[in-house]
Amino acid sequence: MSSRTTGKADSGLVLSNAPGPRGWRGLSRLPATALGMTPPPGLVLLSILSIQVGAALAIGLFPVLGASGTVFVRVALSAVLLLIATRLPLDRRLRDNAGLILLFGAILATMNLCFYQALARIPLGIAVTIEFLGPLAVAVATSRRLKDFLWIGLALGGVGLLTPDIGDSLDPIGVLFAAVTGACWAGFILLSGRVGRIFPGGSGLALAMAVAALLLIPFGALDSGPAFGDVNLLLIALGVALLSTMIPYSLEFEALKRLPPRTYSVLITLEPAVAVMIGVILLGETLGLRTAFAVACVTLAAIGATLTRGKP
Repeated sequence: MSSRTTGKADSGLVLSNAPGPRGWRGLSRLPATALGMTPPPGLVLLSILSIQVGAALAIGLFPVLGASGTVFVRVALSAVLLLIATRLPLDRRLRDNAGLILLFGAILATMNLCFYQALARIPLGIAVTIEFLGPLAVAVATSRRLKDFLWIGLALGGVGLLTPDIGDSLDPIGVLFAAVTGACWAGFILLSGRVGRIFPGGSGLALAMAVAALLLIPFGALDSGPAFGDVNLLLIALGVALLSTMIPYSLEFEALKRLPPRTYSVLITLEPAVAVMIGVILLGETLGLRTAFAVACVTLAAIGATLTRGKP
């Protein structure tokens, strides 16, 4: 849903660079100012909540569109919204970095497709827990202080508690899809900063999302047909696009400009906890004592990492 710029960060959401009628630029500065004043951990937390609510909403589309059709509609609508809201740099930067955008888009396409295939087979909280191994791997690889490894160890303990035995109550194929999603998430973390340094605002993200939508056409375009013929389905799909893609990716893209990879990777240990809670509230999944203890572990790790974070 993620290295970073170490210099002065842009403080605007993609909408702050959007062309439009008189008055739009002034209004667009309001969300830009809010983002600039919001601490990076707060942006990540809002992103986590948004993407998990969106995932729960998307599951309701599976009976009609299937997992592949749902992810195609989600990414395609998100790409359209981002392209409309962003002034694209159609200059030498795009020509010189076309390969980087293609790679970033391929990672986004694979990450989204595999995540939805995992959701079609295993519970939301478990899928998020397994995919979370990717960001944790980044946290381990980029840590330098002993206290960082203590928080990472606590988070890993929580991940282990949340993950049942594979092959018993979990579909191995779903687990594999979730693991691939985690690997792509790690790539997203490592590439976001580089893309953000080259392309202003959210233009790099918009271009990569458009590439992702094109790459997903063979997988979900046919299955997505009913969404474009039913107004209710299209509105739900639009809500999924906003909650699961455009809003969280834009928030994380902004946060990653002001957070080192290690801090971000440990902070989002809240992701499995939020996914479990959303599963309980919106999907009727049960929360046992073992799961509650796991949630406490990852929550404590996230809070500890945030409180001990040094100045950028």
